[in-house]
Amino acid sequence: MAGIISYGIYVPFWRLDRDLIAAAWSRRSIGGERSIANNDEDTITMASEAAIDCLVDSKRGEIDGLYFASTTSPYKEKECSTLVAMAADLRPEIITADFGNSLRAGTEALRAALNAVVSGSASQVLITASDCRIGYPGSNYERTFGDAAAALLISDTVRPAVVVEGSHSISNELYDVWRLDKDIYVQSWEDRFIIEHGYIETMERTISGLLQKKTLSIQDINKAVLYAPTLRAQQRLARRLGFDVNMQLQDLLINNVGITGCAHALLMLVAALEEAKAGDKILVASYGSGCDAFLFSVTEEIEKTRGNRRGVKGFLDSNRPLPSYAKYLSYRGLLDPQSGEPFRLFPAATTSWRERNWAIRMHSSKCNNCGTVTFPIERVCYKCRSKDDFEEVRISDKKAKVFTFTLDSLAGRSDDPTIPQIGVEFDYQNTRTYLPMTDCDPSEVKVDMPIEMTFRRLYEGAGMYNYFWKCRPVR
Repeated sequence: MAGIISYGIYVPFWRLDRDLIAAAWSRRSIGGERSIANNDEDTITMASEAAIDCLVDSKRGEIDGLYFASTTSPYKEKECSTLVAMAADLRPEIITADFGNSLRAGTEALRAALNAVVSGSASQVLITASDCRIGYPGSNYERTFGDAAAALLISDTVRPAVVVEGSHSISNELYDVWRLDKDIYVQSWEDRFIIEHGYIETMERTISGLLQKKTLSIQDINKAVLYAPTLRAQQRLARRLGFDVNMQLQDLLINNVGITGCAHALLMLVAALEEAKAGDKILVASYGSGCDAFLFSVTEEIEKTRGNRRGVKGFLDSNRPLPSYAKYLSYRGLLDPQSGEPFRLFPAATTSWRERNWAIRMHSSKCNNCGTVTFPIERVCYKCRSKDDFEEVRISDKKAKVFTFTLDSLAGRSDDPTIPQIGVEFDYQNTRTYLPMTDCDPSEVKVDMPIEMTFRRLYEGAGMYNYFWKCRPVR
């Protein structure tokens, strides 16, 4: 049976109070807060975080594919799924593919993964969906959008925690919400037209078609995971279909995260799975130029997936408020911050390729002669001087602490002027290295502080984005 055997999510550390947005434009606040990706985050780094969260208890060598879905990919002509797969330390002999241009990209990737495992072309496929959309300053979208990523591991070779019982899709050509190839901001048509003739009609028709195909009634569904652009639209659809809004409808997460684009339906699904029990039936429907609807059945294996992962609640509880609306504009590149001390290295494709195993996979070298572990990878062991006699060991998932640190007031940007530069000590063979710290208050950094690794965008140069690992306080 094809289905989900693991799941993961990622919600950025920073939150923007919607009162700050309202105050900046002298408008009435809609209340709540939205998630904000840091200035060193994008859809690739968020997808990598969700993928790693999904793979906590999984054997990475058994995964045959990774799909990346986003409407806000940082590259227009370069596959992002390969970079996410490498950051997650998957083997090179896998299928990779990018899905985009639609708010349904996440569920389209899910459908493709299910087809791959059912056909036998892959035994396990990891799908990631990540978005960081930008609404016009002062618009409703600026207030309601949020940044996040979700990941699902699909398999047909082991008993899944969630079985896919059926699906139904409808395609609908409609200008409701879109971006041209040159646009920064999301465009849209008039709200009543979008909701009535786009969202409501399409979602209702697709969901009704799925229930009819499976000869089920509304009462047979334990939880309805319905993507929606607003809470009002979601509840209106649910009532038209006959769902009990208080008992059957999954929380839209708009009050504390926001609407996270093509990742949102999967993010809500993970939230539902964290509370589901064996025998529950979950209906998931996403929207964008049509609708994808899936029917899932939860099995007894669901309890095994709730192991060493933060989950939606954990990420929501781990946050810090962004102090100003101006800082949000800076993080999104809508205001140019004054740069800090420039990097002295000029990026090159050859260097990136040569150093990919330690820079992207975060592999260290473990000497086969004396056991000394070093990061970055070193061909010559500094302890016993043996040459080219080592094995590579992943340390991105190892626990670590601050061994020593300094606060650098020259390296940061004007929106984050002070960067903690950390001497990191891993609990694996007392391995030490140097990394910058992110998602922190520099004044709170101290020796022996527990930290964890996070994959981030380091800088841009020569028309390339340079990615590397940083550390952060444990969330």
